[in-house]
This record gives sequence, structure tokens and C-alpha cells, in this order.
Amino acid sequence: QVQLVESGGGLVQPGGSLRLSCAASGSRFSIDHMGWYRQAPGKERELAARIFIGGIVDYADFVKGRFTISRDHAKNTVYLQMNSLKPEDTAVYYCNAGPVPESGYRELWGQGTLVTVSS
Repeated sequence: QVQLVESGGGLVQPGGSLRLSCAASGSRFSIDHMGWYRQAPGKERELAARIFIGGIVDYADFVKGRFTISRDHAKNTVYLQMNSLKPEDTAVYYCNAGPVPESGYRELWGQGTLVTVSS
């Protein structure tokens, strides 16, 4: 069974950096797209960034110029380098991947990792 294993969240001061990682554990086949969504308290989940198997990337306007998404195809792992973090970036960040062949071509979600930007 394929699971998305996230790491890298935590507490950081404004202006600081964090790097999130998400590995599709148990996946042997390429996954079309992998990415990160976030959900702040009292708000809906929203796309932060995603990357497609051909290398196309898609960023939300609020992260352009600050966040960089990348992936290791061989490891089915996606990374999100977050720089110049702001208090408004505080949210639970969820990894997303799909369609996943070993999971009936469904979209999968990680459990979420908390990012807190505060002084």
C-alpha cells in the first residue's frame, strides 16, 4: 500500500527557511503529479505548488519567488523549499500525489505537517 510520508515542518522565525519532503512510500511506478497544499486555521485548503512528471510546475501567486518545488523521480519524492517565510504562511501543509497506480489510480494525501512562522 502506498503512503505519503511527510517531514520537515516546524517553527521558524519570519524571514527564515524550511524544507518539506514527501515520499510516496511503496510506489514503484511514476506518479503524474506531486505537490503541496496548505490549510490555515479557519480557511480552506489551497494549492501552494505542484510539479508534473514532465517538469511543469505550478505555483500559487502567494508563494511565487519564495518557494521552490522539486522532485526526485527515481524516489517518487517531492520537496518544497520555503524561503522568506511570513507569519501568513503558517498552516498545515499537506502532500498530494496522483494518480497512484498501486492505489487504484487514486489521489493520495499525506497526514499534514505543521509550519509555524512566528517570532
